[in-house]
Amino acid sequence: MPRRAATALDPAAMRAHASEAARLLKALGNEKRLLLLCLLVDHEQSVGELNARVELSQSALSQHLALLREDGLVQTRREGQTIYYSLVPGPVQRILEVLHGIYCSAAPPAATRSDR
Repeated sequence: MPRRAATALDPAAMRAHASEAARLLKALGNEKRLLLLCLLVDHEQSVGELNARVELSQSALSQHLALLREDGLVQTRREGQTIYYSLVPGPVQRILEVLHGIYCSAAPPAATRSDR
């Protein structure tokens, strides 16, 4: 199979992409924020729906959602007094779909060292 020629990005673009990727990976590195993002893979959810599905106080949930919003990973929609959260289309959604397919599918998780 022939190799594709790599296209070189200029250093400024590489820094911008690295910064964006680092923000995403930092969010994914926090278990609570990862769970919140995973809950939004299939569809938007209200703050109340998210609160019912995660073991966080309302205050902690709001702080995590604010960080995800500041990092540009989730977006909001208001309907009356209800705020709905959804994933921002793009890299975050694509990466979470892959993670969701690996870790949240019906198949049992792969054996870990402690299982052996």
